[in-house]
Amino acid sequence: MSVYEVEIEGLQGGPADLGQYQGKAVLVVNVASKCGLTPQYAGLERLQERFAERGFTVLGVPCNQFMGQEPGSSEEIAEFCSATYGVTFPMTEKVEVNGEGRHPLYERLVDVPDADGHTGDVRWNFEKFLITPGGAVAARFSPQAEPESAEVVAAIEKNLPA
Repeated sequence: MSVYEVEIEGLQGGPADLGQYQGKAVLVVNVASKCGLTPQYAGLERLQERFAERGFTVLGVPCNQFMGQEPGSSEEIAEFCSATYGVTFPMTEKVEVNGEGRHPLYERLVDVPDADGHTGDVRWNFEKFLITPGGAVAARFSPQAEPESAEVVAAIEKNLPA
């Protein structure tokens, strides 16, 4: 099963059709509203604005598994992201990214190593996975990797649809 066939709900309810992203580069990020890395939302939104017209999207995936840093309801998360960071990129329902309850989306992502060779469990909020237009996982970036860092931007540019 491809990443695009995984069933997941949207932040505001109803299915989030991941199939609509086939043919695009997608940066999947587990996000949280009360984390020291939360300001990365601003950089993620700038990436969305910079590359959206070239076949790219950020996909925010709220997760509350790291010290309860995403405790809000779907409505609270949506309001926070919009009001605080002007987020326009799509967001899914809150999911688990590790453990027995790991969402199937993350089952397909976590085996890819980052630049340091880390595979397996997501380490913290704002870990990033870049999906190619064909649905393969092209890259994994640590939570501390800034969204607009040279390595993230280069990977996005390399994987934009032709």
